[in-house]
Amino acid sequence: MANRPLRVLVVGCGNMGAAHSLAYQHLDDFTLCGLVARGESKTHLKAHLAADIPLFDDLHDALKQTQADAVCIATWPDSHEALALIALAAGCHVFLEKPLATTVSGAKRVVATARLAGKKLVVGYILRHHPAWQQFIELSHGLGKPLVMRMNLNQQSSGSAWQTHKMLMQSLSPIVDCGVHYLDVMCQMTQSSPQSVSAIGVRLTEEIALEQFNYGQLQVRFADGSVGWYEAGWGPMMSQTAFFIKDVIGPKGAVSIVAREAGGEGQSANVEAHTRTESLRIHHAELNAQGEYIHQDEWISARDEPDHFALCQLEQQFFARAIFDDNDLAQHQQQAIDSLAVVLAADRAVREQRTVLIKEML
Repeated sequence: MANRPLRVLVVGCGNMGAAHSLAYQHLDDFTLCGLVARGESKTHLKAHLAADIPLFDDLHDALKQTQADAVCIATWPDSHEALALIALAAGCHVFLEKPLATTVSGAKRVVATARLAGKKLVVGYILRHHPAWQQFIELSHGLGKPLVMRMNLNQQSSGSAWQTHKMLMQSLSPIVDCGVHYLDVMCQMTQSSPQSVSAIGVRLTEEIALEQFNYGQLQVRFADGSVGWYEAGWGPMMSQTAFFIKDVIGPKGAVSIVAREAGGEGQSANVEAHTRTESLRIHHAELNAQGEYIHQDEWISARDEPDHFALCQLEQQFFARAIFDDNDLAQHQQQAIDSLAVVLAADRAVREQRTVLIKEML
C-alpha cells in the first residue's frame, strides 16, 4: 500500500472513540472518513472535532459509503468480535480496543479471520506504548526469579463514570475489563506462561445483574514459579485507600510505580490518571556483612511521560506502521489472546469457586 493517508472509520464515540478520533485528526497517516454510533455521541464528537465528518448509525452502511481502509472499534466489549469480523470481511484493517472479544474462542476467531484476509489487526494495549511502563517491565528482568507481581485498579465511581461501569458490567466483570492490561504486563515481566488462576469476587450492589460482581481479585501462577495478583472494583462504595498499587518483587529487590498525584485522593475514576507513572522506585535487596543495605533506593522520574492523548497517538502510529511496513503482528495478537485467557479463567474461578487451569480456556 502506498503511503497515502488511510481512510479510517471510528465505531463507538465514547471516551476511547473520542480519544482515538482526536489522534487520527492529528496524524498525517490518517483521515477520518466517518463516525459510527447508534446514539447522539457521534454528533457530540463531530462538534468536538470541529470537522465535517460523515455520521452513520450502522457499520455496514458506513463501509458501503466511505470506502474505508481501516476501522477503529471502541464500542462495548460484547460487540467487539462481531464488528471486527464485519470490518475484516469488508477488506479493512482493524484497530480494536481491548478486550479482543468476550470469549477466547471469539478472540481466536477474530485473529484467524484477520490472518486469512491478509489484514492488520492491532489490539489497544495502551501500556505497551508507554515508555515508563516499558521501563518498569525491563527493570523487572533484573530482579531474578521467581517474581511476585502486585497490581490493582480500584475505581470509586459515581455519576457518569458509574453509569459507564454498569454498562461495561453487562459484558464483563472488572477483573476482565482492565485486567487484560495488567496480565499482559505480568506476562512480559515473567516471560513465562501462566498455568492456573484462583479468584474471589463479590456483588456489592443491587444495580447490577445477580450473576455479576463488581469487586474481584485474581491470583495467577506462572510456569517459572512466579505469582501475581490483580484486584479491581467499581462503584460508589469502593475505597480509595491503596487503589493504585503497581509493583514487582524478586530475590534481588523490587521495582514500584509511585504515582503520588495519580494515586492520590479523588483520582481512582480518572481515566487520564490510569496510565500515569510519575516515578519508578528501585529497591536493592543486597546486604553487607552487618546486615545493612548496601544500596539506597533509586528514583527514576517520569516527569516527561506522555499523557493519555499522546499515548493514543503512539498506538495509532504503531497501527499505521504495521499497515504501511507490513509488520508481522502474530506475537502481538497471540499475547492479546493469552492475557484474555487468564482473566476469563479468573472470572470462571470466581463463579465456580475453584482454581482454573489456563489450558482449560485454550
